[in-house]
Amino acid sequence: MTRDRTSAQRYALSFGIMLLVVGILGFIADSSFGTGSDVDGSDFIIFEVNGWHHIVHILSGLLGLALWRRRDTARAYALGLSAVYLVVTIWGFITGDQVLWLIPVDTADNIFHLVIAAAGLAAGLSSRDDAAEPRAAPRAA
Repeated sequence: MTRDRTSAQRYALSFGIMLLVVGILGFIADSSFGTGSDVDGSDFIIFEVNGWHHIVHILSGLLGLALWRRRDTARAYALGLSAVYLVVTIWGFITGDQVLWLIPVDTADNIFHLVIAAAGLAAGLSSRDDAAEPRAAPRAA
């Protein structure tokens, strides 16, 4: 039986796939794991990245793929990822070049992180009434 998926489920699945793929492909651009207040990365398309950046994207993507099937876990993922990426966005805009002295960021990264956060918030909040899994109807005897 095919059920309609909530916005949070679609978010968890689509962003899970996207973050996983971007994280894996990003290692082509830069696989270094530098640290410190002057952490540097390389350009991947328009984003500044390094190995730590890719690990975060891969883990974020795998988590989305692990949680997308259930309405309640997909909603928790959407809202949780939204909160984390909002903090990352704010930190990135304040420092301008790094997050946690591990992850290099630039303006394109900050904007992309803000989009991830806003989309997660919208998906999670629009799915609040659908958070519980529907119960199967009893079978007629």
